[in-house]
Amino acid sequence: MIKLFIVEDQEIFREGLKRILKEEADMTVVAEANNGNDVLREISTVDCDVILLDMNIPGRSGVDLISEVKKRKPKLPILVLSIAPEHKYALPAFKAGASGYMCKDSALDELVGAIRKVNNKGRYLSESLAEKLAFGMISDETTTRYKLTETENGILLLIAKGNEIKDIAENLALSINTVFSHRRKILEKLSLKNNVEITHYAINNNLLD
Repeated sequence: MIKLFIVEDQEIFREGLKRILKEEADMTVVAEANNGNDVLREISTVDCDVILLDMNIPGRSGVDLISEVKKRKPKLPILVLSIAPEHKYALPAFKAGASGYMCKDSALDELVGAIRKVNNKGRYLSESLAEKLAFGMISDETTTRYKLTETENGILLLIAKGNEIKDIAENLALSINTVFSHRRKILEKLSLKNNVEITHYAINNNLLD
């Protein structure tokens, strides 16, 4: 029996996953969480074989959360489910320790096979992602950008789109001081000076599509 830990903050999607998995005789959902902090609090006590992880949950960035889980349970496979484009976030997820990455719009068709593959110590990549990796189309497409954590990437995009710090803090469930700290790191890592340069950086690197 493959024991699954679902990490997803959208209840409708989470219930949809559970309906799919209920049809599989060799799979069972043993735990659920809707934010990163709960995952880290429960991971040491939950007996699971695979984590199904939404990259965009409150409390922790997806890449940071993958890294933390792998530190605590290095052999536990993590299958990422995301609405984010593969070409932007799959490589950081794999570098952090994920065993698979799939877009949510393909999850209904490919989910069961992907779970079985990562549970058997394999890696799951969609056909399109595998082709891009094979032909070097996803290396470090904006190399300097991967100096940033996913939280910093997200904050960079929100700043570039004109969001105020207080609004970013509210949207990401972070304190204003924490957002300012992330902004300072973004400026340092990318050798930028202010929000205008952050916006220019995002535009020049085609990050606002």
